[in-house]
Amino acid sequence: MSKGLVIVESPAKAKTIQKYLGKGFTVDASYGHVKDLPKSSLAVDVENDFDTDYVVIPGKEKVLAKLKKLALSADKIYLAPDPDREGEAIAAHLADELSEDSGKKKKKSKAKTKKSDAASAIDDIGDDARIRRVTFNEITQKAVRAAFEHPRDIDRNLVDAQQARRVLDRLVGYQVSPLLWDKVRRGLSAGRVQTVALRLIVDREREIKAFEKKEYWTIDAHLAGPKPPAFDARFLGKGEEKIEVTNGEDAEKIRAALEHADWVVRSAEKKERRRNPTPPFTTSKLQQDSSRKLRFSVKRTMMIAQRLYEGIELGEEGLVGLITYMRTDSTRVSPDAITEVREYVTKEYGPTYVPESPNTYKEKKEAQAAHEAIRPTSAMRQPDQVKQYLQEDEFKVYKLIWQRFVASQMTPAVFDQTTVDIDAKSGSDVFWFRVTGSVMKFDGFLKVYEESKEGKDEEDEELKHKLPPLEAGQKLTLKELKPEQHFTEPPPRYNEASLVKELEERGIGRPSTYATILSTIQERQYATKIGGKFTPTEIGLVVTDLLVENFKDIFDFQYTAHLEEELDDIEEGKETWTDTLAEFYKKFAKDLKYAEKHMENIKRMEKPTDEKCELCGSPLVIKWGKHGSFYACSTYDKENPDTCKFTKENPINLPDLDSADLQETAQEEYCENCGRVMVLKRGRFGQFMACTGYPDCKTTRRLDQGKRVPDIPLEEKCPDCGRNMIIRHGRFGEFTSCSGYPECKYVKQNFIGVKCPLCGEGELVEKRARKGNTFYGCSRSPKCKFTSAAKPIPEKCPDCGHEFLVERLRKDGPVIACPNKECDYERAVEGAAGAIPAV
Repeated sequence: MSKGLVIVESPAKAKTIQKYLGKGFTVDASYGHVKDLPKSSLAVDVENDFDTDYVVIPGKEKVLAKLKKLALSADKIYLAPDPDREGEAIAAHLADELSEDSGKKKKKSKAKTKKSDAASAIDDIGDDARIRRVTFNEITQKAVRAAFEHPRDIDRNLVDAQQARRVLDRLVGYQVSPLLWDKVRRGLSAGRVQTVALRLIVDREREIKAFEKKEYWTIDAHLAGPKPPAFDARFLGKGEEKIEVTNGEDAEKIRAALEHADWVVRSAEKKERRRNPTPPFTTSKLQQDSSRKLRFSVKRTMMIAQRLYEGIELGEEGLVGLITYMRTDSTRVSPDAITEVREYVTKEYGPTYVPESPNTYKEKKEAQAAHEAIRPTSAMRQPDQVKQYLQEDEFKVYKLIWQRFVASQMTPAVFDQTTVDIDAKSGSDVFWFRVTGSVMKFDGFLKVYEESKEGKDEEDEELKHKLPPLEAGQKLTLKELKPEQHFTEPPPRYNEASLVKELEERGIGRPSTYATILSTIQERQYATKIGGKFTPTEIGLVVTDLLVENFKDIFDFQYTAHLEEELDDIEEGKETWTDTLAEFYKKFAKDLKYAEKHMENIKRMEKPTDEKCELCGSPLVIKWGKHGSFYACSTYDKENPDTCKFTKENPINLPDLDSADLQETAQEEYCENCGRVMVLKRGRFGQFMACTGYPDCKTTRRLDQGKRVPDIPLEEKCPDCGRNMIIRHGRFGEFTSCSGYPECKYVKQNFIGVKCPLCGEGELVEKRARKGNTFYGCSRSPKCKFTSAAKPIPEKCPDCGHEFLVERLRKDGPVIACPNKECDYERAVEGAAGAIPAV
């Protein structure tokens, strides 16, 4: 009989732990969760204290059978999934399946009052003394052996917190989604947290659309003192009063008054400013910094961190876990790790870079005390020492984590800051200017790491200004006045880093769930990333409005954050999970009943517009189809086959991209499975994205799946407004339009160089029907009703004299033929394969 069976989630983790435990243990993997609520039913009895009916996940039967067989010959069973709620739930379900009396227990459970599987597992663990729980925050020999010296029971509070979240998500998903199928279209889904995250994106988009730009002016004076260098000071006001310059006329008056002014230093204040290091990474901070610095998606960052945590092969050293557990909201660091990093900093950078006592950081209220921050398992393992064993993306993430941790235990950076106020005296008026400059005196922690930011701030501006020695009363010489017009800008769209930051600050979701949230809203096509920034799709706007309007409590920001706090209380044993669910379901059932009665049926929507039908000239209406809204002729009647069937795409969701957005559209997309670059390929069903790692990695993605194809900026100018044109990708392929949409709705038509044979005034253009097929029509449509399925050729028929010929595709190749049904003229296209002689 083996000394013990150890079960973890993944084979990679199993391999690393096996190395540390030796031959007396058998280490195997469960490959994640082994049990879950079935997909075929709700599986939650809301009338019976939210009793759950967990089942073995399809496909996991063989995994469980193998583990059960190993358990029969083991004297001890150690459950070692990750140290969090999900890991505890996996352990509880494994205990339920592997305990010696699991068969008897399941028979009894049918006759007795039902109880959740996780709870029953914990209750019956005592009947199988072999089963124990072990956890560790890092996969190192010391941490693993220490964990096995102190095994514990499964933590019921952690399991209850996970089960509460799972049931909450199941109730919302399985009871709200069918409403969306009925009112909008089949296949849509609602999520308790994903909908609230989507609401943030939708609200921001509407804030941008509603934003009104306001003009303002800055006036900079380029001045010289007794000693170089010259510098720029900015106008603040008159005397001691600050003034905002809102138009060019006022700016010109101030400029004119300053031309002959006397410039004198009013005051020069010098002080020392310290910038403290940032704490080591929590999950959300790692996701944000990786997104800004490395351009890695949240999902990709977590995948890489998982590999670094579970173990990397380091040559002769073998498998080594390089970082601590990566799902944490704690900034706590173990005393051993602090001692080691202080020794490293002293040795590498000198004693001036080490604070007298270790730096400590304030913990968030909900931080899990048992966890540590994300840090390298050894500060002595420098990134360059392990670079040869890591993939490029693994090295980048490890280096980021190592630098942040080492910097967190270093001294502050010190700056000399000088603020100079300047008077410009012009007659009886005294104009007030100011300049602030900073010079780094001691780099401190900045020698190793600097935290990323969303944009430039005051500190960046101060560091740009290099000031000469200045004292009060000194006269200055004006070199140049620089008035400049500006306009206020709307808030930026969320990128992954800023959305994670917003979710964290509002208390929505938890860092361990952010990657799933961001992936889900894209996979469901509720939002798309353009230039790295989230834009809601039309279906995302519609679903958000319907859900927020009809479920005023459940998808409220504050209520969602409150639920997260309650889940934390369950974990701490302050509240029971069934009481939390009962309180939630009382509100939810009320909202659900209201929504079933009052939610608008989008499928029957028909909104009038000012647009005219291109075929018959009748008004167009907006209708809803399986691909979203579209324009349709108002005369269409499905009962009457002779009515106009004209339709066209509704460009409602083409976002108004600014120059910063356009610069980012060219960024690379990475494979979500292996991290390699994705490239655009073409197959028999059209274009798609594919991993460059093929055939090792066979990941592909449809172009309409989660992300849009990046728009391509052009140097060509819009003939209507003068802005740059861009190539966009719509549902029916590429088209070229103005980047100023929706202010400018110019769309470039694809002229084929043929005059319209019907009216003689318009030019023929290539068009695309809603079903995707190409046809040719007059540019004067709807006034001119000419259309042709075949491409017209500007050439008279030599046989019958018809005004034009058309290009058609035959089985044996393309031909040029006469469209006159009474004429048989036809000839092969020159150079085409399978050409037939001209008739």
